[in-house]
Parts: sequence; structure tokens; C-alpha cells
Amino acid sequence: MVVCSDKIKEYLDRLEKHTLEEYEVAEKARKQGFDPEDKVDIPLASDVADRCEGIVGAVAPEILNVGVAERIRELEKEYGSGDWRIAFFMAADIARNKFYEFKSLQKGLEVGVRIGLAYITLGVTCAPLEGFIELKLKKRLDGGDYCAVYYAGPVRSAGGTAAAVSVLIADYARKELGIKDYDPQPVELDRYFAEMVDYHEKVSRLQYNPTEEEIKFLVSHVPVELNGDPTSTIEVSNFKRLDRVETDLIRGGMCLVLGEGLSLKAKKIIVQIAKWGESVGMGHWKFLEEFTEMQKRIHSQGAGVKNEAENASKVKPNTKFIDELVAGRPVFSHPMREGGFRLRYGRTRLSGLAAANMHPASMRITDDFVATGVQLKVERPGKACAISPCDSIKGPFVKLKNGSVKWLNTESEALEFRSQVKEVLFIGDILFCYGDFKENGSMLVPPGYVQEWWVQELKKALIDKDLSNLQSKISVSLDELFRNPVVAKVSLDDAIIISRETSVPLHPDYIFFWKNISADKLRELVSVFSGLDFSKSDVLIPEGVKRVLEDLYVPHEVRGDGLFVEKEVLRVLLVNLGFNNGFKELIGEDSLEIVNNLCSFKIRDFGGVFIGSRMGRPEKAKMRHMTGSPQGLFPVGEEGGRLRSFNAAMEKGSVLAEFPLFHCDKCGSDTVYRRCEKCGERASQKFYCYSCKRVSDKLECCGHKTKKYSKRSVDVNYYARDAVSKSGLQLPNLVKGVRGVWDKDRLTENFMKALLRSKNNVYVNKDGTVRYDIIETISTHFTPEEIGLSVVKAQELGYSHDVNGKPLVDESQVVEILPQDIIMPDCKEWDGASCADFLIKVCNFVDDELKYLYGLSPYFNVSKKDDLFGLYVISLAPHTSAGIVSRVIGFSKTQGFYAHPYLHAACRRNADGDELGVILLMDALLNFSRQFLPDRRGGRTMDAPLVLSVKLDPLEIDSEAYNVDIVSEYPLEFYEAACECKMPWEVKIKRVENVLNTPGQYEGLKYTHPTSSMNNGPLVSAYKTLESMSDKMDAQLGLAIKFRCVDADDVARLIIEKHFLKDLKGNLRKYSSQGFRCVNCNEKYRRPPLSGKCNHCGGKIILTIAEGSVKKYLEPCMKLKENFNLPAYLQQDLLILERRIDGLFGKPLTKQVSLMDV
Repeated sequence: MVVCSDKIKEYLDRLEKHTLEEYEVAEKARKQGFDPEDKVDIPLASDVADRCEGIVGAVAPEILNVGVAERIRELEKEYGSGDWRIAFFMAADIARNKFYEFKSLQKGLEVGVRIGLAYITLGVTCAPLEGFIELKLKKRLDGGDYCAVYYAGPVRSAGGTAAAVSVLIADYARKELGIKDYDPQPVELDRYFAEMVDYHEKVSRLQYNPTEEEIKFLVSHVPVELNGDPTSTIEVSNFKRLDRVETDLIRGGMCLVLGEGLSLKAKKIIVQIAKWGESVGMGHWKFLEEFTEMQKRIHSQGAGVKNEAENASKVKPNTKFIDELVAGRPVFSHPMREGGFRLRYGRTRLSGLAAANMHPASMRITDDFVATGVQLKVERPGKACAISPCDSIKGPFVKLKNGSVKWLNTESEALEFRSQVKEVLFIGDILFCYGDFKENGSMLVPPGYVQEWWVQELKKALIDKDLSNLQSKISVSLDELFRNPVVAKVSLDDAIIISRETSVPLHPDYIFFWKNISADKLRELVSVFSGLDFSKSDVLIPEGVKRVLEDLYVPHEVRGDGLFVEKEVLRVLLVNLGFNNGFKELIGEDSLEIVNNLCSFKIRDFGGVFIGSRMGRPEKAKMRHMTGSPQGLFPVGEEGGRLRSFNAAMEKGSVLAEFPLFHCDKCGSDTVYRRCEKCGERASQKFYCYSCKRVSDKLECCGHKTKKYSKRSVDVNYYARDAVSKSGLQLPNLVKGVRGVWDKDRLTENFMKALLRSKNNVYVNKDGTVRYDIIETISTHFTPEEIGLSVVKAQELGYSHDVNGKPLVDESQVVEILPQDIIMPDCKEWDGASCADFLIKVCNFVDDELKYLYGLSPYFNVSKKDDLFGLYVISLAPHTSAGIVSRVIGFSKTQGFYAHPYLHAACRRNADGDELGVILLMDALLNFSRQFLPDRRGGRTMDAPLVLSVKLDPLEIDSEAYNVDIVSEYPLEFYEAACECKMPWEVKIKRVENVLNTPGQYEGLKYTHPTSSMNNGPLVSAYKTLESMSDKMDAQLGLAIKFRCVDADDVARLIIEKHFLKDLKGNLRKYSSQGFRCVNCNEKYRRPPLSGKCNHCGGKIILTIAEGSVKKYLEPCMKLKENFNLPAYLQQDLLILERRIDGLFGKPLTKQVSLMDV
């Protein structure tokens, strides 16, 4: 029973009621026999137990409805939700045949491990089906049996911890059944190490790459064998043809489990084993304690400190984020470079769960490369984040072309002055929440001094003091200051009085970046200022200190030949330097210490720690298109031509492809449909024997298994005319199909579905649905105004009060979002980025389908965006197999998928640049079939809604969401801990974890920083609007030159080394070993036919790799060599490569230019 308020209970019941209504309509339609099943193929799952049974039941139907889910619930009552022991016990129970009598011990163990892994992954990911692929009983050297656990690449979807726990599950189950330990031989240990090295260097970089000592220690102590199917065509470099290793190819799944699972997550496993390991017979896994000590010893060699919290000097630049730079995606700051992003702690209503915030002016000053939803690769606290706007944090500080420097405090200012900016001296703040540091185990680092920190110091200073005494001396309201610490304004006079009366540091609005200049530069500045007459209204500042003022972030103007500082700013500067108290001796080792000795008040550091960053992936909101953009899962074979067009195939009359075999016993017709298109009766399944080339009624023929399909010519005109006749519609000019279907039984969709999708301009996905992919962003609150929602409609959807408990009467009030409600993109500035247009099209397609194919009444009847509020969809992450019902409540102008952190976590995603897929609920219920899914690994279950959750339970979502902080302010102890570089778990801040299993788990989530609108900032990244790679790279390097915190020469080097050189050398190698293809039918040849023409269709034969694809990055590389100071070795490498390419193709005599270059 979910613990929640009456309001949330009513909301969840409403979701369930509507979902069941849509199921009822869909069931009525599917009973007619037009689809692969006569029922909806997405079972509902009420909780994690149902999801586990439903997902594993897709490959092991023996466990369905035999008590597995009930047993999981019993164990949850005893041990609590999510306890690993539940997975252990379930695996052992299934292996013991408590629920079903399996044919072999091996099969029981395999299904048991699948259920255990499904439970650990919350019954959401495809890892239990296609990541863990098999369990075998193999022979030890002494003749006894041991367990071998086989993995494949999709095990990555489980995450490192769950992948590691799957090994423990297999071990527990085999131990309970008395199966012996794995006995690795020395040569097998060597194979593991060699294979891990090869995988890391030749296939994919591991998040954690263990050493030889670590690998051999783990493998020799883990009681089961880690194995897997080959996931690459690359052979291991050594130790091949071993008796107990079936393949010489690299096994990616095994490498992931060993490297990113057991090695990386050993500490997490130890924590659990220490609690209950002995009581369940898993005490032998305490060998991981010795393993972690080994890791400390190995990785501490040469390191000056033991851990991050022991020494603040451990805050050192981290270059990992910049090491894999891509051409065209700008670097915004080198690691920890002054002027980069200033770290600020806090959370807005649009951040958390790895999402961060920038000021809209800062987004604009990147020349629009950073739009809402764009991924930034960052130095800390994690690897990446998705960006949303926040206009209550610090914006950029820029130098204009006339020499003036100024703050850009609003987006409109940034747009006004952007064309005049010569140099960006400071990008602005980046806002990360405490929870992201805790989730990543990243050390807290000193922040810059900000007003919310200052207010906490003021509160402490005023404890047991008479507030009225101070309030009578200042104009700012202390009550307002404490209620809105981020946005409340404090004048300089008030700031001076408050500091004088309470001894708190001077307000952060009135300090400068003193640490950014040397002590000598400060002395020079004081010396210059000592000789100036400040009694004048306009004080001319000597040009010699301009760079010092720039580095301090002191705004000033250049007028004519003079340098002028605004009088109020000059006053602040003089207060900082203590000129109001007379000249003092300059004492101190650094500038900040000297200023603190000069000033009457304490001055804190403006800068703190700066964070390096670069652009990752751009934002995304678009309908998913498979290769060829098909509109129906109906084969058109080669007859469909390059466009896979039904219209082209119809001109040729028939299509040669693999089609299913059905026969109508009533009218005697052969058909490709389950329901006869002539008489409407159900057709019977026929089988084809590829051995004797005959159609049969049996599963076996002449000693061979038969297939439910055959490769034959089918009259596509017949099926097209049938669909046109029954619908009364005209055939569109272009209806697109697939070359051939890829499911196990080669089932096809009804042709009418393709016709109707073409009519409504939507495209089919591999599972029969229409999908929309969007970048994930966070929203815990919204205003109806920013999502186009009226007050009346908001109240209809259940939003009756705002975040402060006041009745909702105005569209500008802030409202807390309900956990399964979503805000979809409606970005008109980019083609295809309006999900509103998409949903209208899909609703119309579904209505047409109900009307023309199923003979039912239309369901949606939508024509405009306002009709979409309250629409029900399925949210589904690409690597998962379980969807969750979601409700559309509005549309932003961005390209982001705004939803509650719980919803993202329920899909096992976060907001670090991940994307999510959305399917109209009714579309999925009518058209999804698991029988359409490709019959290959990764295709059978991944990215498909095999089960559907209706009610979101916070206890059954990814635990990353539990670290989202839910407070309105961070305590002073937090800032003090950050200054001491403590670890995040040494500070207590209220998080989701603290309210689980209480009514507060769904409501009352607070945030620290307000933002005026989610629609602020750029809506489309310049990366997408700039068409050519040359334009993107020019813009990238232009920003590198413009941003003072970026080393442009290093950016040029990284572009060449990390991107261009790899492509140039790789394409050069491929060119010498390329094949050939036909321009008409795309037939591939290793060598050209002697006839010089295609053997298949007589078409022209051409090379598969063009000269241009080899040379395309050579000219940009040489251009970078000329314009930037590159290392000598790299320059020589480029010259040698140029000679090789010229030697192969010849030196070009002329240069082709575009009209733009003339």
C-alpha cells in the first residue's frame, strides 16, 4: 500500500481509471484479429513484483501465474523493498523448482538468476533478458560441476552495481544447490587480463579499468565463471583456443561485469555483505575487503594524500571531460580556470538528478550553443549534466569591443550587447545541487561567496539578538531577506551597517575577485588609487590598471582616451580597499589576505572553485525514424527501390520477400494476415519446409523444423487495393514500407496501417508504435503560464493550489508538479521539435485506425494543441523494457522533456543528457506487439514496453532520485563543510530518502533558487542551426578565442588529435580495403564483377568509400596548423599524413569553392 495523502491517492486512482478505460477500447479492437494477438500485448504491472514476473515471463513463460510475484511481496514484507536477499532467495527457490518443474537444473538456475536480476533492476531494464543471456553447468578439472554465467553487451543497462549483484545471485543459487566453485587455471587468468586490456583499448573505454593484479585476484576468488558471447569481431590478442573458453573473440558483456561491475562497485557490495552476509551463507564474499585494500594500495602509490577530504589541495584540475573533445562542440572553460563556471550550490525547480542551471544571459553569450536541454560535459560533480535556465544566479562579465567591461544581468542585455562582445572574462554561475555531489561521491569544494551563504551567516550572528534594533537602522526588510535570500536586494549602505553591527562579512554584491590578481598587482592598484582625487564626480582611471580591474570583475567604461568607473562601483572598490578608514599598510601573502587587512569588514572569496566544461550532445526533440523512414511493417523488398516505396513496388506488381503463411479454410484463400481479408474469418497458420520446399500443416517435415514463413512473391497491389477499398481513402503519393520484416515469424502489419500513417505523416517504429524521442530535463514545479495551461484547465487536472497552499487563481503562480505529469516540447523554432504537432498527428492516426480498420468510433477527436491537455502517454527509456503511464499537462517552448525526478528515475534515467521515448498510450495498446520485435540480441526486448506501470511508487524507482535535496535553503554548516572540502555524507541535508514511506514522499519538495520561466534562454542550439562542420568548427574556435578561460591552441590540438586524425587515418585504412556497390539496388561486392555491371540488376558499380570522405578533414587540419600554435610533433604528423594522401590521390591542381567563397 502506497503511503500518500488523499490528494495523491485520488490522482493515482484517476490515472489507473483512465488507463483501464483505454485498455477496454483497445481490447475491443484487437479481438477482431487484425493484429498478431487478439488482446493488448502490454500487461499491466501494479508493482515491482508484477514487473519482474512479466518481463522474465517474456522469455520464460513457465513462471507466469505460478506465485512468483506473490512470493516476492511476501519477502518484501519481511526484508523491506529492494533488499538484495530477496533476489537471492527468489533465485534459489526457482532453481529448486518451487514454482515450476524445469526440465533441467541448468534451466532452473538460469531462470532464477533472471528473476533475481530483474528484481535488482526494479523490473524495468532489459538486462535480465539480454544482458544476462545464459547459465551453463561446466566441468571442473576434478570432474565436478561449476556454474558459468554468460553476459552480453546489454548488461550495461543494469548499471554496475546490479551487474555485480547478478554474480552474487548466481553464486547464492548454485551454493544452495550444492554445486562446486569455479576452479580457474593460470592460463585462464591470463586470458581475462588480456581480454580486459583489448576491450578497453580496442572496443570501448571502461569507466574503471582494473589492473592485472585486481583482475586475477577477483577471478580467482569469485566462485562462478564470468563468461559471455562475443560482442565484437576483434579477437583477443593472446591466450586463444582455451578448452573452457568457447570463443577467441572479445566478450564485451563479461568485461563490463568484471570492470564496471565487480571491480568498480566492490565497496557497495561489502557494505551489504557486512550487514547480513554470514546469515545467508555469503560470508565468503568478504574477500572483497581484501580486494578494496588492494585497490587502495595500487591507486595510492605516488599519491600524496589518502582521500579527498583530508586535504583541500586535493581539489585539482580534472581533464577527463575535455579529453574526448569533438569538433564543432565548444569548450567553455579549461579545468578549474578562473573565469569559467563558478560553482554555486542549490537547486531550482528545473534541476536536480544531474540537471544543472545556467543564467540565460550566460547561455546567450555562448553564441546560443547552450540551449535548454543541451548536455555539458563537466569537471565535477559528475560526468555530465543537462542545462536549464535560472535567472536568479550570476550572469556573465564581458569586455566589449570598445574596451568597456560590464555585467550582463539579463537575457535581454546579453542579446543587446552580444555582437559587441570582444572577450568573455567570466561565464557566470553554474548551479548544482548537493544531491548530485552525494550521488557521485564527489568531494564538496569551496564555492564563491553568494548572498544565500551570507544570509546564513547573518542568521547565526543574530541568534538571541534583538532584530528590531538592527531593522530600525536599515531599509531592507530582514523578514524579506530571510524568506527570499537569493533575490532580496541589499543596498551598499545597508550592507555596511549590517557588517558593522553583526561582524558578518561584507555582502557578496559588494566584493570583487581579489584572488584573481597577485599581491604585486594589488599593490600597484592601491598605489595608483592613492594618487587620485575621488571628490570629483568623474574620476579618470589610469590605463595601466585596466587589466587589473578586468581581472577583479570591476565594471568600467572606456570613453575617448579615458577609463571611467561608475561612482557607486568606485565607492564599493574604495570600501574594499579601506580608503574610507585612511591608508593602511599592505600586509599579507596574497591579495585576499591583504584586502582583509585593509577593509573594515571581512571580505570572502568571490570566486571559489571554477568548473571546466564543454558541450556534449545537443538538445533533441523529434519523431523517431528507422532506417528508410517506414510507415508500415510490410515488406516491399528490393522492388520498393531506394525509398522503400509501396508505390514503386506496386508498379512492378509483386514483391519478393519473406512473408508469413496463413490459409483461410472458409474461402480457400492464401493470405499474409491472421484474418482473411476476403471473408473476415480467422486464417490458420501454415508452415514451410526449406528442405523439401513444401507448405505443411506441421511443425516438422522430413526430419527438419519448419518455418511459419516462406520467401515468395506476393501481389502487393492486391493488399493495397483491399485497404483502399475498405477505407474509402485514396492511396497517398508515397507510402513507405520495409525491405523485409525481422521478427521471428516474419509477421506483417495490415497494409491499412501503413496507408493511415502516411495519410497522417507519422512513421512506425520496430514494435509497431510511433515514437517521439526527447532530451530529459527536470521539473518539480511549474507555472501554468509557461506551459500554456489555463487556470480552469489546471484545476480540472487536479491543480487547485499553488506551492504556498494558496488557491490557484493566476497563471503566474508556482505549482508543484504531480509525479506522473509531464511537460512536452513545443519548439516552433526547429522543424519536428513540436511534440504538440506530433501528438495531434498520432491521435488522428489512431482515430483513423479505429474508424477505418477496426470499425469503431474515433477516440480522441483532436484538432488543436488545447485538446491535448490531459492526454495519456507511455514514457520509456531506450535501454528498458517497462513503460510508465504519464499524463501530458502542458507544453514548453523548449526541446526538453520536463518531468518529476521520480518519473525519470522510474524509467531508470537521470538528466545528464539522457533521452526518453514517448508513445501515445492508445497507439501502444492498439499497435504494439512483441512478435514484431527483431529476432536478435538487443532487439527482442530492449526499448519495448513489455509491461506497463500505472502507479508510481517512490520505493520502486532508481535510488539516484533519493539523493535529490528538497530544502528551501542550505544551512551554514554546509558552506563551512564545503570550504573544508568534506565529503557530502558528512553533511546532513534533507533529501527524498528522508521522506520515503511517508505522505511527504510525493509532495512538499522545496528548492533554493527561483527561476522566472523554463522558456528563457536559447531554444535551439547553434550546433544544430550551423549546417556545415566547417561552420561549426569556426564557431567553436571563435568561442575558444573569445573566452579568456579557454586555451584556444589546446582546443585546436584536441580537435585534431581526438577527432580529425582518428578519422583521417581510419578512413585511409578503410579506403585500401573497401568494397563496391550498385547504385540502383545497393548490392554489395567485395570485388567488382568482371562485366563491370551489377550481376543482380545490371546497374552501375561504384566504390563504397569516396575520395572526399578520406580527405574531408585534411584541409581543416592544415588550416588549424597555420592558425594555431600546435606541438611540433603534431605538425609533423599532419605533414606526413598529407604526403600519404597526396601520394594516393595525387595533389589537387584546383580547389573547388562554394558561391559563398567567391
